[in-house]
Amino acid sequence: MAFTSCLAITLLVSVLNLCIRGTYADYCAGWVGGHATFYGGGDASGTMGGACGYGNLYSQGWCLPGSIIVTATNFCPPNFAQANDNGGWCNPPLQHFDLAEPAFLQIAEYRAGIVPVSFRRVACVKKGGIRFTINGHSYFNLVLITNVAGAGDVHSVSIKGSKGGWQSMSRNWGQNWQSNNYLNGQALSFQVTTSDGRTVTSNNVAPGNWQFGQTFSGGQF
Repeated sequence: MAFTSCLAITLLVSVLNLCIRGTYADYCAGWVGGHATFYGGGDASGTMGGACGYGNLYSQGWCLPGSIIVTATNFCPPNFAQANDNGGWCNPPLQHFDLAEPAFLQIAEYRAGIVPVSFRRVACVKKGGIRFTINGHSYFNLVLITNVAGAGDVHSVSIKGSKGGWQSMSRNWGQNWQSNNYLNGQALSFQVTTSDGRTVTSNNVAPGNWQFGQTFSGGQF
């Protein structure tokens, strides 16, 4: 499936459910037709983390009836050397999902290969607050943002040290956001805005004695 960021969706066989980023503006819209297959092995290691930088998600979503909720992280790459119905499943305008094998086996048998599905975007449901993992070093604060509910896909982030005002962060890659300001020794606050325009402010999430490599939990959508 094609997406440019990280969020949640719903798939159906002729049922399936997901969390996606910005490709479909509204959740709970009508069902859309597409196809799905799988790769990556039975333990889902080959699809772990996707293009968002989430890492190991275990530490952090013939046809069978039912539906599943999955998180879509990036575009399925097209192959224009193949016909759309014979190998070029990711070619526009097709809608195609490469699922982790465990997810695929909830909606189809292994031997099915590629199956027709219906899908729609749904709101992401998460436990606890948005998580902020602070990596990098002085003058290069790289913050990985995970566990985002609602729209699920982060479009902008701001950071504020206890000695200054709000500063916009830039996307480094995936859901890693960076600030090049010196913020050591300051309590840190964050503002996270998702594709639906909603913003959550998490004040003083990290105390003044935070260290690189630590993760802190803030507010939630």
